[in-house]
Amino acid sequence: MVFFDTGSLKKKEIKDKYDIVVVGGGPAGLTSAIYARRAGLSVLVVEKAIEGGYVNLTHLVENYPGFPAISGEELASKFKEHAEKFGADIYNAEVVKLEVQGDKKVVELDDGKRIEAPVVIVATGANPKKLNVPGEKEFFGKGVSYCATCDGYLFAGKDVIVVGGGDSACDESIFLSNIVNKITMIQLLETLTAAKVLQERVLNNPKIEVIYNSTVREIRGKDKVEEVVIENVKTGETKVLKADGVFIFIGLDPNSKLLEGLVELDPYGYVITDENMETSVKGIYAVGDVRKKNLRQIVTAVADGAIAVEHAAKHYF
Repeated sequence: MVFFDTGSLKKKEIKDKYDIVVVGGGPAGLTSAIYARRAGLSVLVVEKAIEGGYVNLTHLVENYPGFPAISGEELASKFKEHAEKFGADIYNAEVVKLEVQGDKKVVELDDGKRIEAPVVIVATGANPKKLNVPGEKEFFGKGVSYCATCDGYLFAGKDVIVVGGGDSACDESIFLSNIVNKITMIQLLETLTAAKVLQERVLNNPKIEVIYNSTVREIRGKDKVEEVVIENVKTGETKVLKADGVFIFIGLDPNSKLLEGLVELDPYGYVITDENMETSVKGIYAVGDVRKKNLRQIVTAVADGAIAVEHAAKHYF
């Protein structure tokens, strides 16, 4: 996996009061910052990892208007540069607590700082779901990965398994096909569920084989991944596949822990908002992948951020 040194960034001076605090520096969060500055509001973006969020780990973005093909890392960099150009403060830390004190909100950071603001926009995104099967945790970093862009180079010329059949699984399989020897995709359903263009690229790629109606039951090995046990969910038949690595792309879990017990969440942990992105608590908004919505894409994330700030600017300032 890729780790980022943000220590030097933590030394940046920030104020203890802002008009808006944005929690999370992905596309939704950075767009919120851009629109806040355009509205003449002071804004702080707090990001615990790297600005741009999960987009940085996307090999190729082909569905963001204006960029027929751009790497996720480059697009994320452009978002950050745009927000900074407009005067947004970006600070690397983790928000560990969010308090509501009347009309005032207070965010507490892991370095002890406490920041006040009348409006908080939560843009914390979501993390890859786990299979929760024997061997997954034990072999994380030893053949099990959730990021082909980060770890694909480790498997040059080797055989790997990709679990999943949606957009991410197909996109990352296409990326991996330029590096590895062979890819076996394990898909729970009878068909792939990715966009048609991605399905066509996968099915026409001689390096990729798809096994349908199947799920992973166990990941085995000694010091690293060596084989994977799969089961046909219709027949119950099990099969052992040799593999040097397992890449898992089966969906996302929302990073909504910060809001648990504070605002309304759905049964899966996604934040429930109205059409203005406002949660059940006035002045707290949720945007991007952490929000309950039908489509989680970069373009919908940036739209969420713009809508939230437009509403906040008119109603709280």
